[in-house]
Amino acid sequence: MIKLQVIGNLGADCIQKDISGKTVINFNVAHSEKFKDSQGVLKERTIWVNCAYWTDRTAIAQYLTKGKTVYAEGTPEADAYTNKDGQVAATLRMRVQNIQLLGGNDNAGSNQGNVTHAGSTSAPVARTQPETANTESAPDDDLPF
Repeated sequence: MIKLQVIGNLGADCIQKDISGKTVINFNVAHSEKFKDSQGVLKERTIWVNCAYWTDRTAIAQYLTKGKTVYAEGTPEADAYTNKDGQVAATLRMRVQNIQLLGGNDNAGSNQGNVTHAGSTSAPVARTQPETANTESAPDDDLPF
């Protein structure tokens, strides 16, 4: 089994479709990384992953909005094609099996970004209130996230 894991930001709001009695939630995740090339020049590379999440539990779709940071894992697929400039290009797709919202672009100002949804065997769980544990005395680098 090949498994792909990606953490990144959604490039647009998700699109939910019903196909032959099944529901698919499509979304794109962008992962950016910075690096220095052989001449020491700082570069940035962004990889887009087109995601398809087949599920019968669609409550998570309301949280999959542009700018949200997500963790998604699933089975990867890659396709090569010739783009409009005649260049050979590739697309990276993933059939999502597990998704977790990590936050980001939280317009409501609450902690609604903490939503987990794994496969079609469990319902999404939303945590809307921050944990009540005393974190004032713990330095930021001791937190698990």
